[in-house]
Amino acid sequence: MDFSGLIGLVAGAGLIVYGMMSGEGASVMNFWDIGSVAITVGGTIAATIMSYPFGVFKYIPSHFKIMFSKSKQKPQDYIQKVVDYAQEARRKGLLTLEDKANQEDDEFFKNCIMLIVDAIEPTKVKEMLDNELECLEQRHAKGWQMYEKAATFAPAYGMIGTLIGLVNMLKNLDMDAGGGAAGIAQGMSVALITTFYGSLLANLILMPIANKLKIKHYEEMVCKEVIVEGVLAIHAGTNPRHIEERLKAFVNSKERVLGPVDEDGKGGKKVKKAKAPKEKKK
Repeated sequence: MDFSGLIGLVAGAGLIVYGMMSGEGASVMNFWDIGSVAITVGGTIAATIMSYPFGVFKYIPSHFKIMFSKSKQKPQDYIQKVVDYAQEARRKGLLTLEDKANQEDDEFFKNCIMLIVDAIEPTKVKEMLDNELECLEQRHAKGWQMYEKAATFAPAYGMIGTLIGLVNMLKNLDMDAGGGAAGIAQGMSVALITTFYGSLLANLILMPIANKLKIKHYEEMVCKEVIVEGVLAIHAGTNPRHIEERLKAFVNSKERVLGPVDEDGKGGKKVKKAKAPKEKKK
């Protein structure tokens, strides 16, 4: 499980609560107003529902599952798999990869291998795989774009709530039992709470969710790009060693491995950068 999102949410909320309680006369209840919650949260949800069809919202549970689940796919694992397939194809031919591909759990990897086994032209294979990756990105983008759009609605509805509060305060200023500056201060504090709620909703919840979904998408896309590049190289009959070196470009230099990698992503030998020789002191 990926705890970074949960840790960030708890830490952010904790620091905000600490700030609310700091100072003389400070209290968390000073920041609670049910009308402001209704305007900000309810308005944001309503505007988001108006902007998207209902079919998009059924994926919200899967979005949270993706956020908090640890990625099991690593580019290093796919590099090793591609190299193994390349060695197999070099020894026995492309047709022998069919049985091995049928045992793959990754449906995308399996389909890519089957395309080259079926002897489809390399240009057609590249066109089909590029189109599939493009469609995948469009589907994933709908998820994080929804949260980004909601994050733009939240501060706007916070401002709407503030304006509503100010209008009510000014309309009832003469009837305020507190009178004078005390009445204005009380009304102003209630009016500003909605702006606080809007900023909190956008920057502590909605935008972090959108960013996390983006990062998870890019992690998946790197693995799929490794697969596509590797499969096309196998189809072209490229030397397995050259394929390995080419695919390592997708991985950070500190995370590159050589040799077999086990199911947990462990094993192999990390490539270390050569250190410059130290100058001898005279």
